[in-house]
Amino acid sequence: MNINWHLLSLSEVSEKLETSPSGIDEKTAEERLVQYGKNQIEDKKKKTLLQMLVRQFRDFMIIILVIAAIISGIMGDLTDTIVIVAIVIINAVIGVVQEYRAEKAMEALKNMVSNVVQVLREGHRIDIPAFDIVPGDVVILEVGNSIPADVRFFETHQLKVDESTLTGESYNVEKNADSLPKQEYSLGDLTNMGFKGTFVTNGRALAYVVATAMNTELGGIAKMIQTEATLTPLQKRLASFGKRLSMVILFICLVIFLIGWLRGESPYSMLIVSISLSVAAIPEALPALVTIALAFGAKRLVKRNALIRKLPAVETLGSVTYICSDKTGTLTLNKMTVEGIYETFDKKYDTIFLEGDILLHLMALNNDVSKDKTGEWLGESTEVALVQYASQKKMERAELELKFPRVAELPFDSKRKCMTTLHQIQNPSSDQPNEIIVIVKGAVEVIFNKLTDNQKSLIPELELRVNEMAEKGYRILGYAMTTLPNLPDKLVSNEIESTLTLIGFVGMIDPPREEAKQAVSQCVEAGIIPVMITGDHKLTAKAIAEKLGIITSEKNLVLTGIELAKLSPTKFSEIVENVRVYARVNPEQKLLIINALQSKNHFVAMTGDGVNDAPALKNADIGIAMGINGTAVSKEAAAMILLDDNFATIVVAVKHGRRIFDNILKFIKYTMTSNSGEIWAIFLAPFFGLPIPLLAIHILWINLVTDGLPGLALASEPAEANIMQRPPRNPKLNIFAGGMAIHILWVGLLMGVVTLGIQAWAIHSEIVHWQTMAFTVLCFSQMGHVMAIRSTRESVFKIGFFSNKPMLISLLLTVSLQLIIIYTPFFNEVFRTQPLSYLELVITLAASSIIFWAVEIEKWVFRRNTKNEKLKVEKKQ
Repeated sequence: MNINWHLLSLSEVSEKLETSPSGIDEKTAEERLVQYGKNQIEDKKKKTLLQMLVRQFRDFMIIILVIAAIISGIMGDLTDTIVIVAIVIINAVIGVVQEYRAEKAMEALKNMVSNVVQVLREGHRIDIPAFDIVPGDVVILEVGNSIPADVRFFETHQLKVDESTLTGESYNVEKNADSLPKQEYSLGDLTNMGFKGTFVTNGRALAYVVATAMNTELGGIAKMIQTEATLTPLQKRLASFGKRLSMVILFICLVIFLIGWLRGESPYSMLIVSISLSVAAIPEALPALVTIALAFGAKRLVKRNALIRKLPAVETLGSVTYICSDKTGTLTLNKMTVEGIYETFDKKYDTIFLEGDILLHLMALNNDVSKDKTGEWLGESTEVALVQYASQKKMERAELELKFPRVAELPFDSKRKCMTTLHQIQNPSSDQPNEIIVIVKGAVEVIFNKLTDNQKSLIPELELRVNEMAEKGYRILGYAMTTLPNLPDKLVSNEIESTLTLIGFVGMIDPPREEAKQAVSQCVEAGIIPVMITGDHKLTAKAIAEKLGIITSEKNLVLTGIELAKLSPTKFSEIVENVRVYARVNPEQKLLIINALQSKNHFVAMTGDGVNDAPALKNADIGIAMGINGTAVSKEAAAMILLDDNFATIVVAVKHGRRIFDNILKFIKYTMTSNSGEIWAIFLAPFFGLPIPLLAIHILWINLVTDGLPGLALASEPAEANIMQRPPRNPKLNIFAGGMAIHILWVGLLMGVVTLGIQAWAIHSEIVHWQTMAFTVLCFSQMGHVMAIRSTRESVFKIGFFSNKPMLISLLLTVSLQLIIIYTPFFNEVFRTQPLSYLELVITLAASSIIFWAVEIEKWVFRRNTKNEKLKVEKKQ
C-alpha cells in the first residue's frame, strides 16, 4: 500500500487498516498472513544443490580437465579418464559443501535476529513471532525492543528510537503520535513513524503495523542491493591463468606431435604422447587445492570470529590496500564512558547531601535508567554511562531515591536541550520538610544561560574547562540544581529551570578498543591504510582517530559530509588518499569514497552494520558486516561477517588471507615447475636422440601423487615472518608476476636436463631400467623442490624442517609410495617399472637433490641482493 501514513490522522489510519487500538482478531490475522505473507526480508532465490553442483563445472580449468578425460577415454586410456573424472568430482563436492555450509551459517545468523513481539489482539496482550505480524496489528513497544515492521504510532510516552540502521545517524529520534503537515519529508524526519529493524531506546508506545516484509523501508533497500557479485582477484587470476595455460598446452602438444611425426614416429603413438603431455601440463589438483586452502582458511577464521560468506573472500583480504571502518562498536567499544568530570565545589547545598560528592548524587538521580531481571542496564547509552559511573563510586540510584524520591519531571526535549527531575527531601529534622530539589542536566551552553548572577561571572573560566574537554572529543553534559520550598501545582520549565547553581559537568566518549590500536598499527606496517567513516561529530572522530593512530600527522585530513559535498569530483580525487577520517557522512558519500579510492587503483574493504551501509558493502572490493549489531540486509550484502564486531578481527583475517594466497601461489609454483620439468624432459629428448623418458602412466602418477600430496600439504604452511610487514599484493598483477614465471621455466628446465642426464648416463652404461631411474629422478626432484619453496626467501634450514608437519608426512608417504611401485612386482607390471640396485638408488637420490640446492642458492642470492639494496638506500639517506 503506497500510502503516506505519516500525513493521516489516527482515525484515518485505523479506518484504512480496518483495525482499532485494541487490535484485530485472530481470524483477520490469519487471513492477512495469507494475503501479505511472512514478515521476513526475502533473500534472492536460493540455489538448489543441483545448481550449486553445476556451478562447480563452469571453471575453465575444470572444463579443460573434462576434455582431457574424454580424449583419454576415446584413446582407450581408461585409467587417466577415471582418475581425472574422480578429481573433478571430488573438487565439485568440496565446492558444494563449502557453499552449502556458508548458506546454512547465514541462515543461522538470520535466525538469531528473529524475535518475539507483543501485540494486542481483541484487547488481549499476546506474544507472537515477529514474522507472524500483519498490517493492522497493534504492537506494544518498550525499551530494548526491535521495531518488527513499519508502524504508525498512536500512543507514545517519552519515546526515543535508534534509527541508525536505516539513516546512519547515531543520535536517538524522539517520536510522537501527531500527524505531520503536508510536505516532503526525509526518512529521519518522520517523527510519528517507526521502521523495521530500528530499536526503542527510551519510553514506550503503541503502534499500528502499516507494512511488513519487503513492503517496509528495510525491504525496499534489500531489493536494491540484491545484485550479482563480481569476481574476486583470485577468481579473475585463475580464470586468466587457465585460458593462457590451455593455449600454451595446445601449442606445445601440436609442436611435439609434428616433431615426432616428422621423425617417423607413428601418428597414433605421438597422439598418445601429446595427450599425455597435455595431462602433464594441466595442474589437475589446482582447483581442489584452492578450494581446500580457502576452506581451511574459512574454518580457521570462524574460530577467530570472522564468518566467510563467500569462500574466495578469504584470499581477497590479502589484496586490501584500504580498510574503511565504522567507528562505533568496531574501532570503539560502542559503550559511552565517563572520561572526566569537573566540579565547581560550591558549598551551597552541602547540608542536603551530607555524604558530599554532590555531582555524583545528581548523576545517579537525574536519569531514566533501569535494570532488567539479569541486572543489565536499560536506557540510553549516555544515561547508562552516567549511572554506571556513579554506581562505581558507591552512589546507587535505588538507595538515593529512598532519601530523595522523584516527585515530578520535565523530560528532555530538543528545544530545551535539558532534562529536569524534582525530588522530595526525606529529612524530618529539616526546617522545610516539603523542600524540593530541582536537578537539571543538559547541554553546557544551555545550563550556563540558566545560572544565578553570581555564577554567570564565572562562565569565561568555566568555558575554558569545557573547551579542554571538547578538544579531547568528549560529549559534555552540565549539571545544575536549585531548591523549591514545595512542589509547584504546575510545572513551567522557564520558572523551574532558572537561577540554577552549576554543580559541575561531565565529559564522555565511546572509548577506542585497546586491541583496535594495535590492529591499526599492524595495518600501517602491512601497507594498509585504515580510514574511519562515522556519523559522529568531527572533533570526537578526530580525537578517537588520533588515539588509535589513524591520524599521525598534519597531512592526514578530516572531512565532514558537508565539506565533502562542496568538493568537485576532481578535487576530491586529488585529496582522497590523504583523508583518514570522514565525519557525519551519508550513505551516498560512502559510495563516493569507495569509488574515488578504487579509481586510484586501490583495493577497498568496507565495514558496515546498517541497511544504509549495504550499497557500500556491495560496491566495495570486500564488504564486511557486523555480526552482533549488523542488520540482515548488511550481512546479505557482505562477503564476510565479523562475529565480534571488532576491527582487530579484520587484521587477523587479512593475515590469513595473505597466508592463504601465498600458499596457493606456492602450490602453483610447485605444480607448474613439476609440469614444466615433465614437458622439458619429453620435449628435449628427441633433440638429444633419446627415447621419450616417461610413459603416460608415469606422468599421471607424478601429477596425482608426487604433485598432489606435497602440494596439498603446502596449504598448511605457516605464514612467513614478514607477511604483515610487506605491502599488499597488487590485484592487477597476474599469478606469474614477481619472478614466478622465470622460476618455473629455469627450475623446470633444470629438472628436465637432470632427468635426461640420468637417462643418457643409464643408457650409455647399458642399464636396462633407465626409464625407472629417469622416472624416479623426476619424482624425487619434486620432493626437494617442494621443501625448498616452502618459503619464498628464507632457507628451509631457518624456518625448520618440522614447522609444517603435514608436509613431512606427505613427503614420507610419497617417497614410500614411489619405493613401493619400484620394488613391488605387482606394481612393476602396472607402472612398467623395475627394481633399482642400491647404487642406482643412491645415484638417483643424489641427482634429485640438485634441484633442492639450486633453489636454496636462488633464495640466498635474492636475500643478498635485497640486503645490498637496503644498504645502498640507507647510505643515500
